[in-house]
Order: sequence, then C-alpha cells, then structure tokens
Amino acid sequence: MLDFAGKRWWYLGVSLILFLVAAVILAIPPRLEGGIEFTSGSSVTLVFEQQVEQEDLRSALADLGHGEARIQGAGANEFLIRTRVLEGAPSLGSAEGPVQSGEIDQIQAALAEKFGPVTRKDFSTVSSTVSTEIARNATFAVIAASLAILVYISLAFRHLHKPWLFGTAAVIALVHDAVMILGLFSLLGKWFGTQVDTGFITALLTVIGFSVHDTIVVFDRIREKVTHDPFIPFTEAVNASLTETLARSINTSFVVVLTVVAMLLIGGVTIRNFLLVLLVGIVSGTYSSIGIASQFVVAWENDDVGKFFRRLTGRKEEPEAELGPAA
Repeated sequence: MLDFAGKRWWYLGVSLILFLVAAVILAIPPRLEGGIEFTSGSSVTLVFEQQVEQEDLRSALADLGHGEARIQGAGANEFLIRTRVLEGAPSLGSAEGPVQSGEIDQIQAALAEKFGPVTRKDFSTVSSTVSTEIARNATFAVIAASLAILVYISLAFRHLHKPWLFGTAAVIALVHDAVMILGLFSLLGKWFGTQVDTGFITALLTVIGFSVHDTIVVFDRIREKVTHDPFIPFTEAVNASLTETLARSINTSFVVVLTVVAMLLIGGVTIRNFLLVLLVGIVSGTYSSIGIASQFVVAWENDDVGKFFRRLTGRKEEPEAELGPAA
C-alpha cells in the first residue's frame, strides 16, 4: 500500500505553487484574450486558391481599414480572421447566413482582386450586448456547477462525519483545475494571441465534470473503507483507497488523453482550443483527485494547519478525531 497521505504536503505544496503561478499570470493584463463571443466583433474564415502569406493578408486588411484584424492560419491558404463588428453583417445564428450583403462582401471582393479567387467558409458577428450576456451566462454556469457539486457530494456522503468536508475538497480540486487552465490560456493569449470562446467554456465545464467524477470514485472507496471498519485510521483508509483506484484513474485518463492528442493532430483549428482545454484539464483533474482532494480531507482531519500554529505558539496538541460513519 502506497503512503499517499504521509506525503500530502508535498502534493499540496506543489499544487499551491502551481496555483499561485497560474493566478499571478492570470492577474497580469491582458488577463485573457476574449473571442468575439466575449468582446463583440466579426469572424470569417477565408480560403484562397493561390498561395497567400499571412503578413501580406494582414497588410491588405490594414489598407482596407482593418489594422485591428487578428489573423490565424487554419490550413493550407486558409485563414481565420477576426475584426471589429462589420457593418451590414448577420448576427451570430442569423438565418440569413453569410450571403447578406455588407462590409464583409466589400472586403472579400478587395482581397479577391489582390490575391485571386477566395472562398468564404463561414462568417458570424456578435454585438457588444450579446457578448456581455454570453460572458455573464458563462460565469453563472461555472458558479452554479460548483455549488451543485458541493451540495450533491455533501448529500451523497451524509452518512459520514463532516460530509461537507468531502464536497468542499472536491470544489477546491476543481477550482485548482480551472485556474490551471485559465493561467495557461492567459499565458498563451499574451504570447500567441490565443483567444477564449464559448467552446472554451464548454470544455471547462467538461473538465469540471471529469475532475469531480474522478474525485468521487476515490471518495466512494474511502466511504466503503470507513463504513466497513469504523475503527480504521482515516489516513490508512485514504492510502488504501488511493492505491486501489490509482490504476483505474491513470488508465482511464491515459486513454482519453490519447484520443484528445489524436484529435489535436488531425483536427481543425476551430476545435483546437477546446481540445487543449480538455488535455490540460484531464491531466490536472487526474492529479487533483489524488494529490489535492483526498489530501485536503486528510490534512483537515488531522488538523495539520492547527498543529502548525500551535507549535509556533507553544500550545498543547488537541486529541484527534476520526472521520468515521456519522452517529
């Protein structure tokens, strides 16, 4: 049996350092590069028949009055272009589609004249009002998911002493995973202009579900141990549970990671950010279920922080209580 709990402060210490680094990166402006869904603007994918360099395309758009345009390669002579809101553009989800005449048609005609035939694959526009609503709803979705998880796990483990502790530990673990992802995308946004969109939020919620699922598997095994043997030391119950579920957690995550990596290699640019969030989140979620959630419960149960401060102040140790079944 591996002694995970005995090394809990190594796991928690590393997690805390990574968390603080990600938080500092996230705090440095610009925090995140928002896509048009969050900042308003227009997005279009253009495919050229002839060879076109990204810098030449950027220069041509600047000449057309769109020096703010962000250009991202999406394949051979294919570019994803984001600009300010274009006049006469259909809104996101408009039934009229990209055939509506407007400023985008003028841009496309000018680019075709300079670079040769060009095909418009997709086009969408989001107003500032819609982008604000999307950002607000996305925030509410993440908060609501976290609160629901806290309540559900607390109810599921209500027959144990301090059931709220398990729910709190699960939420702390998923907050860690979320901040890791946000910190990474903040860094990518600063270096490479990587933007977050609604697909990012979808992937983030998926990661939250995956992380909590892995954590619940471990917690459920802990519950079985302490229910079957109420006198087993809680640290021993955690070590046994983690040892028994370790192979399952790693194997499951490894298979998912292989699938995500394969999709990253062969998938298009439109789902790249979604897959990157999944990749980072799955790895972080697997670690947090082992090195954060369970270790936090053990640290709280053993009153590690309280013991540390009592040693500093010279106070006597208090007797420990075990997290057995509730009376």
